[in-house]
Amino acid sequence: MIVMTIDRRELADFLRRCRERVGPQDAGLPVGSRRRTPGLRREEVAQLAAMSADYYIRLEQARGPQPSPQMLAALARALRLGGDERDHLYLLAGRRPPAGPAAGAHVAPGLLHLLDQLTGTPAQILDDLGNVLAQNAMARALLGGVCTVSEHGRNVVWRWFADPAARTAYPAEEHAYYSRLHVADLRAAYGRRGGDPAVTRLVERLSGASEEFAELWVRHEVGVRRHSRMRVLHPVVGPVDLDCQVLLAPEGEQRLVLFTPPPGTDTGERFALLGVVGTEQFATTAD
Repeated sequence: MIVMTIDRRELADFLRRCRERVGPQDAGLPVGSRRRTPGLRREEVAQLAAMSADYYIRLEQARGPQPSPQMLAALARALRLGGDERDHLYLLAGRRPPAGPAAGAHVAPGLLHLLDQLTGTPAQILDDLGNVLAQNAMARALLGGVCTVSEHGRNVVWRWFADPAARTAYPAEEHAYYSRLHVADLRAAYGRRGGDPAVTRLVERLSGASEEFAELWVRHEVGVRRHSRMRVLHPVVGPVDLDCQVLLAPEGEQRLVLFTPPPGTDTGERFALLGVVGTEQFATTAD
């Protein structure tokens, strides 16, 4: 476990430089004619953050106490920090940054545009909890269309552990491997989200529905899924070997998953056949 500690010197320097970048007019304060300090005065930052001037001055002098998360949130607002700057402030203070807003079902336009260009490669967009948000035609032909089904029906982790039929499309000897991949990736999302209601509810439901999931969850294995090799037993074109490449959005809440032919396989030929099959329905998915 990583132990977080305050870096007073770096925190002091960051606060000072951020303060100097914010003009009084940006914070709704009078500019005045005798201002010599670039940006805000220390007392003004303290006023905007609703803390004592002495407390803030000690922070900038690298001799203050460790600020609470509430104090850091107030400072981030007072200094007009962006998301990355806010997270940096928390880390310098030895605190865990607050979880960002969940991406939800709204897919980033850039990801959708990229998905639309991938006409010959199966691809789909998922959120960090495993919900399938969008698929191209090749992904629907390969894995089955699940974007329009119920909340848990379109979640690949739920289907893997709660629906025995979901595993029939994958070799039995690889089931344990896929199970560990799913749980480790969900563990990483659980940590990033700080146990928010959506991920907490999913974990509770999975733990109640699957003894296997519950046993894997307590192992606390963590690993964001970025790439893997998999085989799909398609009912029309037969076994399809795939390289699964995951492209993460900067916030890590949505990812574009590409299924590409591994070198030395006949997957490219099977993709061509899938293009002919087109709308053939295949009701299971593992990614």
